[in-house]
Amino acid sequence: MAFRIVTNNPQVQEHFGERHQIHWIEGNYLAVLEFVRDEVHRGYPVLTHPLSGSIKPNETPYKSILLDTEKDQEISSSVIMIEDSIITAKKFIEIRDRTVGLRQDLLQDFQEIDYQLIKSGIESAL
Repeated sequence: MAFRIVTNNPQVQEHFGERHQIHWIEGNYLAVLEFVRDEVHRGYPVLTHPLSGSIKPNETPYKSILLDTEKDQEISSSVIMIEDSIITAKKFIEIRDRTVGLRQDLLQDFQEIDYQLIKSGIESAL
């Protein structure tokens, strides 16, 4: 299966950038989701859930998502998934964005968590 990684996580870009197609997002968690939403509406299905993991969207600045590289006739489940994920992320971020001013060691921890999640997704997709 061919896929590409949409990410704002420098660790994911560093580890997978030479082996897989990466679309780098200069922005926060919500910016990643919004880019993925636009790609889904163009016909590219989501291969990993946008809210995977146990960390809430307002707790980590990093997100990586796998997208299929081929357009699919049936994307309705991906449309619902990404739209619902954006609504959920916005709710959490509006309540309290805990990502502002995080220490470097915590940022690295969140990068590692996101890296491990997408690594698992890639292994499942291969």
